[in-house]
Amino acid sequence: MTPKQRVTDALNHQQPDIVPYDVGFTMQAHENMVAYGAKPRMDAIRYHFESTYYSGDCQPVPGRPGYFIDDYGCVWNRNGADKDIGVIDEPSIPEPDLSLWREPSFSEEAYRKRLAACIDNAGDRFTYASIGFSLFERFWTYTGFENALLYMAAEPEFTHALLDRICEFNLRLIDMMLDYPFDGIFFGDDWGQQKGLIMGAPMWREFIKPRQAKMYKRAKDAGRFVFQHSCGDIEEIFPDLIDMGLDCYQTFQPEIYDIAAVKAKYGGRLSFFGAISTQRLLPFETPEFIRTETKRIMDILGQNGGYIASPTHALPGDIPAENILAMLDVFEGQ
Repeated sequence: MTPKQRVTDALNHQQPDIVPYDVGFTMQAHENMVAYGAKPRMDAIRYHFESTYYSGDCQPVPGRPGYFIDDYGCVWNRNGADKDIGVIDEPSIPEPDLSLWREPSFSEEAYRKRLAACIDNAGDRFTYASIGFSLFERFWTYTGFENALLYMAAEPEFTHALLDRICEFNLRLIDMMLDYPFDGIFFGDDWGQQKGLIMGAPMWREFIKPRQAKMYKRAKDAGRFVFQHSCGDIEEIFPDLIDMGLDCYQTFQPEIYDIAAVKAKYGGRLSFFGAISTQRLLPFETPEFIRTETKRIMDILGQNGGYIASPTHALPGDIPAENILAMLDVFEGQ
């Protein structure tokens, strides 16, 4: 089977010949693997996906080393531990005033070139185009995190209006994606914390769900698979997401979910992507234990399809290279 066929079968809850797999690296993890001498191994891995990601391209801020400004006008500080994304330096919409919003400085021509290049490079792999920071996260990058939660409670009119602007821009991006033969559309938007939703299910259903449903529908109407990333515990809204048309949930954290119970409850209606823990397993356990645990997880979640094996997040820099290689041994040794 080709990688694309394996992924498609898994998403359709059919048993592929092996469990499809994917791995993402942060810059620090990649540098560590190169320093360890593992670059030939990484280059030889037969990954199952080819994807392109957009969350607002960043440019350096002149005169401010380590600071970057994105297409949305948000300034990111990457001088701390996170060198890939960073943290918001200061909100660009510090008050609940929609007149402060500005149209993103977006080049459609450059973006279409990126989409076309992804398709050209895909070969026989499954393709998806991704919008990162797609709704709630984009809202709080504009306003600041604490303000975002405050506005959801105390400034609902402003919150609805700004989320509408964000959704409208995302629908433009999706329409561009759909001009190319991508197999799936992927949305990144963290809603969960270690227990429960950050904003609570009622506010998620009021502010996030209607707009997320619009975006899913645009992709589903075009016959594409829909993926959703959210860290944390969002099991409370799995039924909502399934009803909205979600095909695959990522990331599926085993320190949060009882993976066997959730697979039994939702496995015929929702696929899972992740489950190899970057929070507890990969940074701290031995390579031998990682091999055993990775196989155990794949055996549970891979039954009757519905699973893509992967770390729960892009691999951070604190994971020993030999532990990453132990996980890859299991992926490739099927």
